[in-house]
Order: sequence, then structure tokens, then C-alpha cells
Amino acid sequence: MLNNPKLFVAFDFSDINSAKEFSKELNSHQCGIKVGKELFTCGGPAIVEWLQINGFKVFLDLKFHDIPNTVKRACYAASELGVWMLNVHSLGGNEMLIAAKEGVDKSNEKPHLIAVTVLTSMNNNDLNQIGITHSVDEEILKLALNVAKHKLDGVVCSARDIGKIKSSLPKDFIYVTPGIRLISGQEDDQKRFISPEVAIKEGSSILVIGRPITTAKNPALVLEEIIKKIS
Repeated sequence: MLNNPKLFVAFDFSDINSAKEFSKELNSHQCGIKVGKELFTCGGPAIVEWLQINGFKVFLDLKFHDIPNTVKRACYAASELGVWMLNVHSLGGNEMLIAAKEGVDKSNEKPHLIAVTVLTSMNNNDLNQIGITHSVDEEILKLALNVAKHKLDGVVCSARDIGKIKSSLPKDFIYVTPGIRLISGQEDDQKRFISPEVAIKEGSSILVIGRPITTAKNPALVLEEIIKKIS
């Protein structure tokens, strides 16, 4: 069962010291921290441990996508770090999803295990370019149903997609929404972006917000304003 927090700040930093310094701007009672490929590559398990020692729940966003045995071992290793949540890529297929869950279940820590559906940077044209001929909506539903079938805890998807899939999925399914932007014009590389309050209204369980907070002049104030909007 999902238990806190509603918001994770994406720590897309390229060095450990920047991540540590910025974390001092945030309240661990208000948010968790998402550690993705960039920060984990330079900081490794040490930065995850440091953030946890300083009170933050960690979402390890490495989107494991490999042969089943490799993913199983990676999910077990990630779980043993004590992270609150981790993810795999649903396009890895049935055997990989089964192996991922086995890896998490083998651990004593039992973090939430979710799967990425279609990246929020992709649209129908992007899917067509890689050989997927149906729409983003159809692909997300197909992948989400398969994730639920294999007993994972939820999916990463745009809030705009939740209303189209929620009725077909378990009631306690977790919907993690990246691509959150605070005002029009902040779209950058996110093609399916949405505001925090609309995302919650659409059914998002957890928001992942990076640049609108990490590039703000007053990150704590921006975080506080977002918390008020989604409470």
C-alpha cells in the first residue's frame, strides 16, 4: 500500500556535491528524491545512502531493461539499498517483469516496484519511427495491463493517460507522473507535460518534478507552493 510522499524531486545532477548541497534546500517531510541515471552513475549507492541517512525516501529511477536474470539481480541489489521505490521498463516483456518482481520479493526491504510505459518525451510519431504502428494511448494501455498482470505496483505515465487506463487496472495501482511543468512555456523536451494540480486531479499518485524546482531561485518556496496546490 502506498504511504507517502506525493512528490519526488528529480535530482538530475552530474556530481555528488551539487546533489548534497541542493538537498539542504528541501524538507524531507515534504518530498522524496528521485535518483536517476546521471546522478547514480557519478554517485552510486553512496549518494542513495547519504540521502536516506538525511531523511529522504529515494525513488531509484534506473528503468532496468535487460535480460531477465540481469534485471532480477539488479532489482534485488537496488532493493537491498533500502530505496522506497524502483522501476523497470515494461517493454522488457513478460519474463523480465516476472524476474524483476522475484528480485524485489527476494529482498527483505520490499520497495515499491513500478514500470515505465511510454516516455513522456515521446508522441505517436516517435513510436512510429521505432516500428510501433498504434497510438501512444493504445501502447500505454497494453503495457499497463501487462504490468498489472504480473503484480507490479504501478506504472510511470503522463497524468493525461490515467483516465484512459485507470478503470482497467487495480484500485491500489500507483500512477507516477513525470513531465510536470508549472507554467506554459516550460515544456522543453517533455511533449506530454501537465501542471501539478491537474495531474493530481487526473489521478496521479506521485508527481516527479525536476527543473521547475531545481532551477528555481527559491526552491523551498516553489516546493511549498506545489505542496499547497496538491494537498
